[in-house]
Amino acid sequence: MSHDATNWAIKQRGLKPTTKIVLWHLCDRFNPDYGCFPSQARLAHDCEISRSTLNEHIGQLEAGGLLRRVPRIDPVTKRQLPTRYILGFEPGFTPVDVVPCPEIGHGVPPLGLDPETSAEIDHTTTISGEPCPDSGHGIDPEAVSGFCPDPCPENDQSRVRNPDTNLVREPLSKPVKEEEDAAARDSDFDRFFAELLVALGFAANASLPAWWQGSPARLHVRRWIDDLGLSEDRIIEVAAETRRNHPNPPDGPKALDRFMERAAQRDAQNAAASSSALKAKRSRKTQGKPPPSPDELAAFYAAKVNSNEYLPASMISNAICEAMLARRLVNRERLLLRTGR
Repeated sequence: MSHDATNWAIKQRGLKPTTKIVLWHLCDRFNPDYGCFPSQARLAHDCEISRSTLNEHIGQLEAGGLLRRVPRIDPVTKRQLPTRYILGFEPGFTPVDVVPCPEIGHGVPPLGLDPETSAEIDHTTTISGEPCPDSGHGIDPEAVSGFCPDPCPENDQSRVRNPDTNLVREPLSKPVKEEEDAAARDSDFDRFFAELLVALGFAANASLPAWWQGSPARLHVRRWIDDLGLSEDRIIEVAAETRRNHPNPPDGPKALDRFMERAAQRDAQNAAASSSALKAKRSRKTQGKPPPSPDELAAFYAAKVNSNEYLPASMISNAICEAMLARRLVNRERLLLRTGR
């Protein structure tokens, strides 16, 4: 990504909204060192349009002199590579419809001048870009991109001009949010795997044995989480315990399967015991003292009424009030003062 490139795209005027979005995403994929060559599938996904619509807007940008497309072919396999997009702000940019130098056919006249009058201009005038290797002025197309501007004779002029035949857009197989979440999970697992190797006694920068390298070892460790239900912290704890009785690190993750299975079994037994203890505690609570009698309730609330502490009016029901009066625990004036009843 280049901020200069995206700022240049934002400053362009007179473009349709979708066309400007396409230009902005092209500039967002621009690398100052290597250029801009995203695939059509990537651009269509970024702009949220079909490839046929993308081709139309790229053609408008090229016709407007804001970019130029250069097809690329792999010199070994002869297969077509992603198109190189030369953007209008790049040094030595030449639009596709520019009139060549009138002397030998290379380069372009200075911007803003009529090509018919370019022959009268002093060719020592500085023009942006590298000079033509034959005459010393103008722009050499190959010096701009490093690729031959002529299309491959075995292919069409540009593969980005071939629109899709399917006009119905299909949803993405995996939403971007899911891809980001998967990348975050992979990053977390890489951190956990590195901590596991340290707990097993492997040095941080040391070369690992073959059994600990590659995806098979990682998949085997991930089974301890998925199949046995062990947490990452628990796995690291068990791995550190195994080193206390073994001077050397294990040859591979399979050597730790027995220890991980025993740890999972102990955790399951402890969880079952804790659940039983919790049920017993709840049972004892339900089998505790019997509920208070009416006399005990009347005496309890009478003490509240006869005291000077704060007493909400809704705290005492009418039945409790009648019980206190019937037992002569409070007088009616005090009860009316404290509860309003």
